[in-house]
Amino acid sequence: MNVATGAIGSLLPKLLELLKEEYKLKKKVKEGVECLEKEMRSMEAALRKVGEVPRDQLDKQVKIWAEEVRELSFNMEDVIDKFLVRADDGSKPAANPKKLKWFTKKMAGLFTKGRTHHEIADAIEKIEKQVKDIAVRRARYNVDNINVSTPTMTLVDPRLRALYTEVTELVGITGTREQEMMKLLSEGDDISKKSLKIVSVVGFGGLGKTTLVKTVYDKIKGNYECKAFVPVGRQAEAKQVFTSILLSLGMNGSELIMSGEKLLIDKLQEFLQNKRYLIVIDDIWDEQLWKVIKCAFPGNNNFGSRLITTTRIVSVSKLCCSSTNDSVYQMEPLSEDDSKRLFYKRVFSQESGCPRQFEEVSGEILKKCCGVPLAIITIASVLAGDQKVNSLDEWHVLLESIGRGLTEDPNVKEMMRILSFSFYDLPPHLKTCLLYLSMFPEDRKIMKGRLIWMWIAESFIQRTGDAETSLFEIGENYFNELVNRSLIQPVYSDYDAGLVDACQVHDSVLDLICSLSREDKFVTIVNCISDSMSFPRNVRRLSLQNAREEDGQTKPLRSESVQQVRSVVTFEPAINLMPPLSSFPVLRVFDIDGYGYDDHNLNLQELESLFHLRYLRLFEVEFDDLPAEIGKLRFLHVLDLPECTILPSTVIKLTRLMCLRVDHGEYSSSVQLPDGIGNLTSMEVLDRIKLNSLSIVKELGNMHRLRELGVCFVMLGLEEAFVESLGKMPKIQCLLIDFDDLNLNEYPVSIDLLGESWKAPRCLREVFIYEGAIFSRLPAWIRTNPSHMSQLSKLDMAIEEVGQEDMDSLGRLPALRVLRIDSVRQSMLHVGADGFRCLTSVIWNSSSPGGIVFQPGALPKAESVWFNIALLGVKEEAGGNGGDWFDIGMGNMSLSSLQKVVVSFYHPGVMVGEARRAKAALENALRAHPKHPNRDIRMRPYIPEDDLDDDIYIWEDEE
Repeated sequence: MNVATGAIGSLLPKLLELLKEEYKLKKKVKEGVECLEKEMRSMEAALRKVGEVPRDQLDKQVKIWAEEVRELSFNMEDVIDKFLVRADDGSKPAANPKKLKWFTKKMAGLFTKGRTHHEIADAIEKIEKQVKDIAVRRARYNVDNINVSTPTMTLVDPRLRALYTEVTELVGITGTREQEMMKLLSEGDDISKKSLKIVSVVGFGGLGKTTLVKTVYDKIKGNYECKAFVPVGRQAEAKQVFTSILLSLGMNGSELIMSGEKLLIDKLQEFLQNKRYLIVIDDIWDEQLWKVIKCAFPGNNNFGSRLITTTRIVSVSKLCCSSTNDSVYQMEPLSEDDSKRLFYKRVFSQESGCPRQFEEVSGEILKKCCGVPLAIITIASVLAGDQKVNSLDEWHVLLESIGRGLTEDPNVKEMMRILSFSFYDLPPHLKTCLLYLSMFPEDRKIMKGRLIWMWIAESFIQRTGDAETSLFEIGENYFNELVNRSLIQPVYSDYDAGLVDACQVHDSVLDLICSLSREDKFVTIVNCISDSMSFPRNVRRLSLQNAREEDGQTKPLRSESVQQVRSVVTFEPAINLMPPLSSFPVLRVFDIDGYGYDDHNLNLQELESLFHLRYLRLFEVEFDDLPAEIGKLRFLHVLDLPECTILPSTVIKLTRLMCLRVDHGEYSSSVQLPDGIGNLTSMEVLDRIKLNSLSIVKELGNMHRLRELGVCFVMLGLEEAFVESLGKMPKIQCLLIDFDDLNLNEYPVSIDLLGESWKAPRCLREVFIYEGAIFSRLPAWIRTNPSHMSQLSKLDMAIEEVGQEDMDSLGRLPALRVLRIDSVRQSMLHVGADGFRCLTSVIWNSSSPGGIVFQPGALPKAESVWFNIALLGVKEEAGGNGGDWFDIGMGNMSLSSLQKVVVSFYHPGVMVGEARRAKAALENALRAHPKHPNRDIRMRPYIPEDDLDDDIYIWEDEE
């Protein structure tokens, strides 16, 4: 399904489904279905062409026609889904011939009922008539002759404005950014052979990439014999790019017109041979285009030439900079001070001097602009209209409107048009996924997993290639592509700085997608702060973001207005806008963000009426128990629940369930599953469940598709059966095991079975073994062949004894980024330069006499390091006396990325004075470190209070 074609993508296979013999449709009805399938397939092709053209370039009648077809596709799918739901009573034909015969008779009996046949026959006949009427209008409006590649009118490229902006007007460019760019470009000038260097500037639309590069270009172009600044754009061809470069270099245009790509490349190479050149290629969108362009600029130019590219796409920037000599420059938003300067200069015609009454509201407006120059200039232009400053009331109105319809103001059109380039460059499926983000309020942190499961439930994600690839993994690719194109902003995990676990949408992008969603009736937003309660016809997706009380109460929406709604997302202020659940006969997605809101009118008993529901998330919504009626939701894919202790036995009927999560927050408790859970063979994510019986543990072995598993043992004696079941999960990527409910921290359980008997699959990414469990040694699946675990990026476990060989094995894990080890005994361990090449965060706890020594080049990407040092072991290793023995090599570590160091000194057997000098030596090493990391250094166990001074226990530079 995509925004251009409505529900046609998911409708077509359902039309073919109706033709199967088991439904026993009459010949005339079958012929009607076949006719509909052919006509809708043709209309899908026409709609795709329409969807590639920006809306402002479409004829009004074509827009109306496209909307009619989309609405018809939704109505058709609703009719067919209702019919198919009756066909599926949740039963599965078994291998037993008697049961198979029973099932066949049951199906035949169901569809020989006259009422069912009559209803679908009438519906098909009615739809046929509508399709014929729409087909007539399609020919009348000449829809099939839409020219996708040539718009009706050539528009001035809005990026050209940046090329001719006065340097004196550039704020935030002529400072740090410019200096950083100049430094990158100058690197390599002192090398005897000055090879070609490429610098690629990357960032989303509106950050000022073109402006920055043009400023730098104008400043340094005098140092180069040949120079050219060439805008590329979204639909450029290599021939056009080469021609533009050669024309800028002064070649005769008549010589270039008839030349092909190969000849143009030869001309460009010949012209630039033995010359020092500076060429800017601005706004590259396509990786294949760059591969062709790069052919004209071989790397053997030894005259200090420079090539600068700009792009919105991260993968393009990385491809541009494939050589070790090249550099990617990530464009960052303006600082707070530069944002104010730019804003005030536009509004008040000066860089400072904002009147006091405007200071607070201007600060709030600038927060919403997030340092994006294009957003700041555009918003400021609205406030400085007609050469006068608007009133304070008008400022507050504007503040409330940002993120909710600002695109209606004509002053914002240029910014929206620039941002829309990114949107219309997307393939259809990504357009749909991006527009779905308009379901969420501004400044909302949207978890990646939540979003992808919603896309799946809406049928936005379709499997087209490898049948073994899960829909969720395809959705991860979609998510990453939107990040890659700078249309959503990644939010990195607090625990793993390299992991993107959520996203946010910049307000300017949110304005764009909300506008497009509104025009296409894709999402209806109810926000009673600024929006009325009036509804468009045929609401399909509903986002309830805020509510207004009347007479001290929040009145729910009218039931008749939500009959065709497929997705509902509600947020805490608007929960009581929800009409009864029975008002949503075709609902697929139901998501409530409650945040502990217990004053709601939801009746979960009504869930049984939501036959089409695929996704149910109740986040921090208080209710007594999950009703047994949940078992009637036979199409449910995702069940995401707040904390509860037991699930009803009917859950085992949800055979299509792929994800079951229960309060998976930081302090979550596990949930008890009913017997029969082995029926859920479609399960991919199961988190977090109690293991309290042998039958439950054995049934887990039926879940061969599991990718994520989180379990908590509440009784002993199940470990062997668990390892056996785990061995039947070849796709497991994330494994979390907890014994905390058993209170075994003092006498932990040995889980050597998991270390020695389990054959961990190559796809394993994360392993967390929490309190109460310990390995006697490093697991065999790491120890014997670390390179086999090529995707293992997070490891958290307790090990009784750790030696240098174990440390070396851990260091050879090629993808390891986060490591936490609790060891009971260890020798003095050395970390060399040849291991831990990807590690960003390490926590190493050990109470034994020993420590860690970092050799030169150790942990090249480490950002945070937490560890214990037993000073006696360090002293014995060094053979030292006096105060000069302490040196663990902290200065050798992570010269480019280190941000924080937390160290606990254990000093039994070492004089207090020696401990203080050791601490001082570490302090000096960290102060001398080029990155000046934040540090927290502690002395343990605490020495008597009369010996304490402020020097012994410090906490410095806390973030």
